Parts: sequence; structure tokens; C-alpha cells
Amino acid sequence: MEIAQSLQQTPSSYIREILAAASDKNVISLAGGLPDEKTFPIDLMKPMLEQLSEMPHVFQYGETAGYGPLLAFLREYFQLPDSHMAMACTGSQQGLDLIARAYVNPGDKVVMEAPSYLGAMQVFGLVQANMLSVPQTETGPDLVALEECFVKHAPKMFYAVPDFHNPTGICWSLPTRKKVAELCIQYNVALIEDAPYRELRFTGDALPLVSDFCPQHSIVLRSFSKIASPGLRIGIVTGKRQYLEPLVKIKQGADLHSSVPMQALLLGLLEHQDFDQHIESIRVLYKSRYDVLYAELKAKLPDGCIVEGVDGGMFVWVTLPACDTFALAKSLLSNGVAVVPSPVFYADHSSTKSALRLNFTNAKPDDLKVAVTRLAKGLETQLSLQKDKVAAL
Repeated sequence: MEIAQSLQQTPSSYIREILAAASDKNVISLAGGLPDEKTFPIDLMKPMLEQLSEMPHVFQYGETAGYGPLLAFLREYFQLPDSHMAMACTGSQQGLDLIARAYVNPGDKVVMEAPSYLGAMQVFGLVQANMLSVPQTETGPDLVALEECFVKHAPKMFYAVPDFHNPTGICWSLPTRKKVAELCIQYNVALIEDAPYRELRFTGDALPLVSDFCPQHSIVLRSFSKIASPGLRIGIVTGKRQYLEPLVKIKQGADLHSSVPMQALLLGLLEHQDFDQHIESIRVLYKSRYDVLYAELKAKLPDGCIVEGVDGGMFVWVTLPACDTFALAKSLLSNGVAVVPSPVFYADHSSTKSALRLNFTNAKPDDLKVAVTRLAKGLETQLSLQKDKVAAL
């Protein structure tokens, strides 16, 4: 049986493939966005885990939109307007998939920053969207280019990760947030705001969500994988009821509902008196590892490399002198270090810049130091080989 054309045109996830290789205990992985297992709040979840045995109703089929007590809690937790609702998904990735299937027809235009989250490009690729890219600056998307894109192409939606962007780690400035919201309202473009790293700020003050400035033109994707556990597979989508009701209809046909026991477990965790302290401990740990990685990169990488500092999240973006980043990643993997090369984050490969995305949350400080030493040596070798090839022409 022949597979669907949309799937034939969708490449496998490079990151999922490299993570398989990076699972070797001899490989230091800076590739995946993995939280440290030591941060999983198992002790805080124990009271609810014990209560679940006395809650047989949560093991029955549930409501498609989610577990009622959790949704009621989140309405207050997120301070949702009366016109808005929340729904639970099997990870926020499913929420993105539901949005794409509910709203994107083949050829519909979806705007993304370049570079952008690989998982989003896969989702929009499967529904055969026409993905348009706008450049990114140190404060967010290039606003002039974004408005020109809105005017010229009249896209249906703009997908973005404003807080500690994946892959670059950039956090949009407040003026950028306000302007993007203004443009979405002016040109009737739906903002799809993906916020999986928002709670992982370890420097500076939290900024409002972009959607706070355009609540009637936005859908927000929220994740608990980074602050609770990826294995729970619970994500939350919020937005006005008119936007979310079609997602509920799609989810009914997809999986009926997400795991109710896991939603109840998440509620118990969020209500625990020590949950805020748990978040703070994650921030402290990740900042300490970021500080090590950033210092090592600045000290050891050769001239021509640019290391972008971040105020939170899970990633550092390193711009390199022009080189074959796939060849570099392959050589580094053979030397026990896994990284992700920049081309996988671009829908339009003609605009790709030589760079690497490096994760700092799931490697110990000593391993980070070893990894950067190997990275610097591998890069120097790659640049030397490339120089020799050019000279031989």
C-alpha cells in the first residue's frame, strides 16, 4: 500500500535519529532538549500517586477537552478571559498537530521565523502548508520583513516561540511582542504562540505573553514536559472558545482523550505547596550548567564563532564560519559528542547559516567541558579540511 503523498514529502526527524545514536553511554549529548531526570518531581507527585488507587473514576473514559478539575484549576492559574477555554492534549506537540489539521488546507500559508522549531515544520509539512520564513533578530522576528510578509502573502497564521526560542534561545523584547500582536490584529493573522520554555527563565524579569496583547487572535501552546516530566505527556492549549472547539472535534477522532490519571497526577503536582520551589530549583540548576557551557564556548571556540547568550530555556545557538555542519556533526558524533546542525531548522535551506544548536540541561558540568573541548577541536579540523579543498580547486 502506497503511503500518503504528504508523508512521502516529510523527512524523518534528524533530532530523533541522532538521539538514538546519542543514547550510547559513551556519547555526551548536547543534541536533544531533554530535561535532567533529577529534576522530575517524583516526591511531590507521591501523594497524588497514592490517591489514584482510590479514584477509580479517573480510570474511566474521560471528556475529550480534558479532566474537569484540572481545567478548572488552569482557568484560574492562567487567568483566562471568560471567552477562552483550555484543553488538555497528549503533549503540546499534539496541540500543534490539532491546530494544523483543524485550520490548514494544502497550500495555506504559515509564517515561521528562520530558523524555527523542527517539530513545527514537520507538523505543517504533513498538512502540506506553504511555509514562509522571516529572518530573526536578537530581539525577535524582523518586524519589517514580518509586515511585508503579512501584506504580500496574507498568511493564515504565524507560528512562534517567543520565550527562549527553539533553536536560538532568543527571548523577544517587550516592544517586539506588542508590535507582533498589533500586526496580527491589523492583518487578521492568527498567532500560534508556543511556550514550552517560559518557566525556565533564570535571568531577568518575566515578560507578558505575546498573546496577552492579541487574545482574540491567538492560540497558546503550553507544556509541562520541561517542568514536570515529559513522560506525563500532558500539554495544554488555550484560546478563545471559537478557536478551540474545532480542535476538540479533531481530538475526538484522534484519541478520544488524553490520559485522565496523568491529568489528575499533574493537578496534584500543581496544587502541591512546594511546586514553586521545585520550579526555582530547576532554574538554579539549569543556569549553573548554562554558565559552564557559555564560558567554555567563549574560551575555546576558534575565531569567527559567535555564541549567543540566553536568559533561560534549554539551548545555546552557536554561529560558525561557513562550513558543512552535517559533516561536522557526524565527525563529532564519532568522537563522542552529539550536536544538531543548523540546516534542520530551516524550511528554506537557501537561507541556512552555518550554526549548531547546543543543549545544556542534560549534561553535567564536567561533561560540558569535555564536549566543548572536542567541539572546538572538531571544528578546527573541519575548517582546515574545507580550506584544503578550496585550495586544491
